[in-house]
Formats: sequence, structure tokens, C-alpha cells
Amino acid sequence: MTTVERRPVGGLIPEVVGLFEAAWPFGPRHSVQVEDYFEDGTYVLRAELPGLDADSDIAVSTTGDRLTITAEREQRAREQHRSEFRYGSFTRTVTLPKGADADAMTATYRKGILEVRVPVAENAGARKIRVEAQED
Repeated sequence: MTTVERRPVGGLIPEVVGLFEAAWPFGPRHSVQVEDYFEDGTYVLRAELPGLDADSDIAVSTTGDRLTITAEREQRAREQHRSEFRYGSFTRTVTLPKGADADAMTATYRKGILEVRVPVAENAGARKIRVEAQED
């Protein structure tokens, strides 16, 4: 009789692959997972940042047309069997849409989700040029 033994789901290979994914800047994985969309003339950016304190661990800033989210999760010293959590500083920068009013930006943090809302002017960047008639 042959016994088939299954390997544990974890193990060394998934951990090594995870290290390469985390270090590779061009893949689909970033240290901060985000989604963005437009809603009623507002650009909305949502970021998954579970287990953080909004007052001390998360910062949102803008420079020009760039919005940057910075967060930090400190690792506690303890003997661990396994940890798949990511610790340290996390940064994610996105380009704001044309017409975004960064001065009117708001940010809220609820149930591990940071939501940044930025009003966007409807006809941002569009302007009408007056055509002058010249006589011959």
C-alpha cells in the first residue's frame, strides 16, 4: 500500500516567492493596495491599511499633482512561529487627475481602509479661446 503525503500549504517556496514579489517594483503587488474611482465630481482613492492608528501611523500629502500615502507598522519583539505580516514603512504615490483641488482634499480611516476624497473641477484644463476677426 502506498501512502500519499501532502506537503503543508506554507513552506519555503511560497515564502521565497513572496520575498521576490515584495521587492519587485513592476509587478501587480505594492506594499499598499489601492483602488480609485470617480464619484459625483470627486476623485476617490481607497487604500488597504489594516491594523494601523490613523493619528500616528498614517500620513497623506500632496506635492504638485502627486498624492502620497505613507504608513508605518512596527514589529513587536516576540517569539514567532510564523508571520506573513509586512512591517516597516510603506509608501504609495499616485498622480491626481487634472483639475484636482488638493486644498479641499479629505481623508478618513475606517475598518482598516483609508479613503481620500479630492474634488475635481468638471472642465479642468479646458479653456475657451476667443477668435478675433481680422479685416483684409
